[in-house]
Amino acid sequence: MKIFSKVTLLTTVVLGMFSSCNIDDYHGGGNGGNNKLTFKKIGGFSNGLGDEGFAEISAFDTKTGKLFVVNPNDIELSVWDISNPKTPIHGSDIALTGIPNSVAVHGGIVAVALENATNKQANGVIVTYDSDSQVLLNTYEAGALPDMVTFSPNGKYIVSANEGEPDDLYINDPEGSITIVEVETGQVFNLDFTAFNDQMIGNHFRVFGPGASLAKDIEPEYVAISNDSKTAYITLQENNGIAIVNLQTKTITDIIGLGVKNYSIADNQIDASDKDDIVGNFQNWPVFGFYHPDAITFAKIRGVRYLVTANEGDARDYDGFSEEERVKDLILDPVVFPNAATLQLDENLGRLKTTTANGDIDGDGDFDEIYAYGARSFTIWSTSGSIIYDSGDQIGKTVFELDAGAFNTNEGGAPDKRSDDKGAEPEAVETLKIGDKTLLFVGLERTGGVMIYDISNPSSPEFLEWIRDDVDISPEGLTVVKAEDSPVGKDLVIITNEVSNTVAIYEISQGDD
Repeated sequence: MKIFSKVTLLTTVVLGMFSSCNIDDYHGGGNGGNNKLTFKKIGGFSNGLGDEGFAEISAFDTKTGKLFVVNPNDIELSVWDISNPKTPIHGSDIALTGIPNSVAVHGGIVAVALENATNKQANGVIVTYDSDSQVLLNTYEAGALPDMVTFSPNGKYIVSANEGEPDDLYINDPEGSITIVEVETGQVFNLDFTAFNDQMIGNHFRVFGPGASLAKDIEPEYVAISNDSKTAYITLQENNGIAIVNLQTKTITDIIGLGVKNYSIADNQIDASDKDDIVGNFQNWPVFGFYHPDAITFAKIRGVRYLVTANEGDARDYDGFSEEERVKDLILDPVVFPNAATLQLDENLGRLKTTTANGDIDGDGDFDEIYAYGARSFTIWSTSGSIIYDSGDQIGKTVFELDAGAFNTNEGGAPDKRSDDKGAEPEAVETLKIGDKTLLFVGLERTGGVMIYDISNPSSPEFLEWIRDDVDISPEGLTVVKAEDSPVGKDLVIITNEVSNTVAIYEISQGDD
């Protein structure tokens, strides 16, 4: 297998590049002082042995120093004391009555999203516990498959995204929904999308399940809430959109289609084949990519509000219905693709996974456009869905330049194995303000590790560092802890790794600390 070396990186990558992929320094400007940032792993632990699934999402309680870790395999919430992050201590775990998917903490209350343990298509619940005593406080009914839960910044609301996935035969497809809990009153509001059934959303918003209405087809994935606690933004991953929710009126006010990424233009190159015997074979191709965001976070930078998404990509692939196909198995329109035979070779586009749900524009049975899953990037959006910045091909090219052996790997395996699919798969995003800088952390589910950017100028982010450790595989969740809330008095980023079942704790230092 050859390593392809003709790579032209974006200017931001070149400026941010270092000689090592581990813990290096960033020398920034501003305030006329030493703004050097360093990222150092100071602690970590394994939350389970054997197959993956013992550690997925975590949440830190500043009052007790406890870290709560979602543990679906043991159907429990694992509890660790990280008052001293260098030596975490395993505490008393919390047994649960449903499969945990997500956890959040605010003001001494722990909220856990639980899917129904016996029927994934039935309604789930949100349960809350006292973070100190770990006593059950309340149980709130949610929609089908609550997948992510969070508190509003002021602690007034608990919000969950209820994915509502179909069963494997695609016979029982519950509606996707949003649950809002008013913490003080205990009132529960379950919001559905039926009001949008007759609307055409546009901008490549997808409704494509067999016989599904929009309300059934929508699958809410992840929640971000504005700093004033008035608005929630929910990613609709498979649908390629974002829903906007007014938390004060408990209404879904809008659904936004996110459009597509054009892989035929500069700075959007991809390696599209795992069978070309070339690692890092970046090229432009006549392909579009759905953004398909997984995690989303809200950031207010210099008085302006933004959303940031990790564009992982996702396909529907069930026994009863599958949209997934490789380009070589499509019938391509001979006028649009006169070189179809060449494109469909395994070493070109033939291996790339695409969808049969989109692309036959004129309905004549062949495909006029090719659509892939995910954008292999992170995107900074306005709160109305306009693109402020997309990282283009920067993630793939940065990984290749820093460590070609990790390029498009499959959870620590050989390089290039995910080139035909979704690449590094940006999965998680989180932001942290340090001084006058706003940092963005992007977890790479397949390749591993977390990329760090300075997004203080949202239209021109600057790559800082790629933090990773060979023992930590497949980051699923990111938690940031501000210095004033940190047990060590410094900013922390906590990475929960799904495949290795490990949690890694990194300390961020600045100046001469």
